[in-house]
Amino acid sequence: MNLPPSKSKPVTVPDFLSARSRGTRLTVLTAYDYSFARLLDDAGVDAILVGDSLGMVIQGHSTALPVTLEEMIYHTRCVVRGTTRALVMTDLPFMTFQVGPTQALESAGRLVKEGGAHAVKLEGGVRTAEAIAAIVKADIPVVGHIGMTPQSVHRFGGFKVQRQEERLLADAKAVEQAGAFAVVVECVPTDLAEKITNSLSIPTIGIGAGPHCDGQVLVIQDMLGMYGDLRPKFVKRYIEGGSSIKEAVATYCREVREGKFPDLAQAFQ
Repeated sequence: MNLPPSKSKPVTVPDFLSARSRGTRLTVLTAYDYSFARLLDDAGVDAILVGDSLGMVIQGHSTALPVTLEEMIYHTRCVVRGTTRALVMTDLPFMTFQVGPTQALESAGRLVKEGGAHAVKLEGGVRTAEAIAAIVKADIPVVGHIGMTPQSVHRFGGFKVQRQEERLLADAKAVEQAGAFAVVVECVPTDLAEKITNSLSIPTIGIGAGPHCDGQVLVIQDMLGMYGDLRPKFVKRYIEGGSSIKEAVATYCREVREGKFPDLAQAFQ
C-alpha cells in the first residue's frame, strides 16, 4: 500500500531503496529557491531535485547546457535552507563530469560540501558508470538518469522519446551496478519503462515514462501551469498558475492606478 509521508522524519537514501518493498510510490519535484522548497517540503514531497532545468525555467535558455557548477551550488544552498524533510538531490551540469571520474568526484563533492546536497544526479548509463562508481566510493549518494537525457539534446536532434530497448536496459543495469540508489527514466515508452523497472532492484523515477515506475518527477513550473504555451505530453497541470498570477498582477496594477490600493486596511495609523 502507499503509506502517507511523515511530516517529521527526514527522507533518506535507505527510504528510497526500500520504497518498492514497502509499497510506497516516491514523489519528486524540482525546486530552485527557498520559497518553493519550503512549500514542497511542507506538502510532503519525498525528494526535491535541484535540476539543471533551471537553465530553461529560471534563466530563460533554450537548453540546460549553459548552466554552471557554481550556479547549481548556489541554487542548492537556497533549496536546502527551505527543507527539513525532503531528500535534496542536485544535477551535475554539462561538462562537470564528462571528462572523467576524477572531475565527476570533484564536482559532486562541491555540490555536497558547498551546496549541502544530500545526493547528486548525473546523466548517462554505460558511458558514465565509472564516474558514478567513483562518486559512490566517496560515500556520496548518486541518482542515475537514462532515456531522454537533456544534456544530449543536440545528439538526439531535440527532445525526443527514446525507444532503443537494448541500449536503455544496458544503461539501467550499468547505473545500478555502479552503485546508484535510484535512476530517473525520461521519455521512454510505457512498456519499456516497465521492463527497466522490473529488471532493477533500485527504484526508477519516471518522467514521461508511464505509471509503472517506482516514483515520478516533474518540473514544478510545468505541473503548476506557469507557462501557457508549454504543454509537454507527460505533464499533468494541477493548477493553471500562470493565468492566476497574471490575473492577480493585472488586478494589482488596476487597483494602484485607480487609487484603490492601499486602503486603510493596509495603512499605518
